[in-house]
Amino acid sequence: MAKLIRLLVSLLIAGFIFEACNSDDTAESDRVTWATDIAPIVFDNCVPCHRPGQPGPFPLTSYKDVAKRSKMVAFVTESRYMPPWPADHTYQSFLGEKILSDQEIELIQKWHKQGAPRGKKRNEPEVPSYPKGSQLGTPDLVLHVQPHLVPGENRDEFFIMKVPYEIPEEKYVRAAEFVPGRNQLVHHMNGHLILYQEGRKNDVFKGEYVVDSELFTDTEIYEMMDVLNDDGSYPVLDPLVVNYLPGVIASEYPGGIGGFKMSKKGAFMIHDMHYAPIPTDQWDSSRINIFFMDTPPSRPTYEIQMGTYGISKIVPDFIIPADTVMTFHTKAALEEDISLLTINPHMHLLGQDFWAFALLPSGDTLPLIKIPRWDFHWQYFYTFEKMLKIPKGSVIHVYATFDNTANNPENPFNPPQLIDAQRDVSMRTTDEMLQFIMTYLPYQEGDEEIRLGE
Repeated sequence: MAKLIRLLVSLLIAGFIFEACNSDDTAESDRVTWATDIAPIVFDNCVPCHRPGQPGPFPLTSYKDVAKRSKMVAFVTESRYMPPWPADHTYQSFLGEKILSDQEIELIQKWHKQGAPRGKKRNEPEVPSYPKGSQLGTPDLVLHVQPHLVPGENRDEFFIMKVPYEIPEEKYVRAAEFVPGRNQLVHHMNGHLILYQEGRKNDVFKGEYVVDSELFTDTEIYEMMDVLNDDGSYPVLDPLVVNYLPGVIASEYPGGIGGFKMSKKGAFMIHDMHYAPIPTDQWDSSRINIFFMDTPPSRPTYEIQMGTYGISKIVPDFIIPADTVMTFHTKAALEEDISLLTINPHMHLLGQDFWAFALLPSGDTLPLIKIPRWDFHWQYFYTFEKMLKIPKGSVIHVYATFDNTANNPENPFNPPQLIDAQRDVSMRTTDEMLQFIMTYLPYQEGDEEIRLGE
């Protein structure tokens, strides 16, 4: 009898153990952990910006960083507010897209609802290693923009800045990367390169480095900065070799496409250093990272700029009455076959949506970009995966909608005001712009097969 009881107890215990193990296995199969499921998503899509020295306002490089913000991470990913990628990827694809799949978003939701479990630490992937202070890699040369105190007067500030340099020998550059100061004060910048020929300039470091562009003429600024050659003649200028907008990663093309030369003595001339309005004085310490290459650039790039300051007229007249939502159109015909590399749509705070396409001579439509929800704070240079051939005679069409109502949370005026962007043409944040900039090469046979990400 005792043996029978012991046998029954053993069977019952075994049954309980089996059920418990089976129950645990079922729960474990539905369990989402940081180590196994979430860390790879965050490291691939969030850490490039959310790490020290980059635009993200806080780091997301560890379990602790993300777990304490799991509710926020779940919300911004489910709404697709983050990671920021304004372009519609179903309309056209680009390099470097940061788009979460539906499955990845669902995993994040489950992880948050389950209490953000960590899982086994030994299963956590390594935090990605990035070069300090760069999105491209370890620079060969770093040029520091003179630290500047940006006045806290709640108005746009525009400066011209000189960044001189001297190197032992001429070099060829594959990429120049502007890195704004840690406080992200810079709204945008456009930089040219002054090339001094041998013996024409003794001291490139003389003169002023920072001048308010709204107080002086260009001629006065060049004199103040001592830009001219020693004999008073103008040096060679290579325009627009470096630029920056919020969210932009510097363009870098394969095979020496779009590179440029740096003379032994020279200076980067930041012609438009635009600081957005701030309420208190803050220091900015930006820099330019330079990446060299061994051979001369194979093919120079060119630009077509449509709309504001560009070659094409905006229709109707670029005037946005208060309390209205309006759509504007601009178009330009191509006079040669081109290979399109990168495009940059640009609007300001009233922008609502943006759409560009090419109407080919055949009557077919070639999609370029569609941004259904414009975000002033994230403006990219969108680079195609392969060069995009657009034949001569094609017409580039751009449609853009602006919301000048109180329903637009970005509207800088309350109540809304008339915006005459045709007469008051400026780069001020509170004014408005409609631009479409295309970086291209004259077409060569086989360009369509060149992958721009290699």
